[in-house]
Amino acid sequence: MAEVVKFEDVRVVRSGRPILDGINWSVEETDRWVILGPNGAGKSTLLSIASAQLHPTTGTVSVLDETFGRTDLRELRPRIGFASSAMARLIPADETVRNAVLTASYAVAGRWNERYDEIDLEQTNRVLAEWQLEGLADRTFGTLSDGERKRTLIARAVMTDPEMLLLDEPSASLDLGARENLLASLTTYAASEFAPAIVMVTHHVEEIPLGITHALLIRDGRIVAAGPLDDTLTAASLTATFGIPLELDFHNGRYAARAAR
Repeated sequence: MAEVVKFEDVRVVRSGRPILDGINWSVEETDRWVILGPNGAGKSTLLSIASAQLHPTTGTVSVLDETFGRTDLRELRPRIGFASSAMARLIPADETVRNAVLTASYAVAGRWNERYDEIDLEQTNRVLAEWQLEGLADRTFGTLSDGERKRTLIARAVMTDPEMLLLDEPSASLDLGARENLLASLTTYAASEFAPAIVMVTHHVEEIPLGITHALLIRDGRIVAAGPLDDTLTAASLTATFGIPLELDFHNGRYAARAAR
């Protein structure tokens, strides 16, 4: 299987402080990863590098067979689907859901004078249906609930059939119902033979959908544990990652964690 991401001894330093330190990590094309860690652990920075938005301070990074420093990252970015709260801030409040998804074809946020082919319109309709957004297609982005916005951002991220999908806290701030609906959609997507490699960041094991195959746990910019989900996600590794004694439960493919009694 082909590697879609490879980090070798990656460091990111800001104001003399290491944000990431000594990261060695690889993702294969059929992998579905979850990245877990406390606030400030370096999760979003790691995802920013994987999405070709950020160069490391030192170390070697290869994404989709392109090595940073030897390729134009502007040409690499359209091959990566990336859904984050930062993207939500770029989409105009008066943009329709349909156009918020459609404009991913040109990697722009906000429809202007672009010309779209019939294939783009058909793809948009298909993606809207897959992510249960047909009924919201003509709503404006600014009127959506948090759950509807998250779903729209993921639909936009998969619009171009990316070679890798990155999700930065896709279910953060959602109520229980919206979270479970979104995780069900992610489970279905991850199970598809046509889905690309997936990497998602979260703070909570309860937000890990079925179908995730690997986990990376990070604290203070360093990897605590990384590997197949069943071997890596344990009470001991979570305790080391979050700095307090934790218990981990597993039931019907889903996880739950709490402070040890």
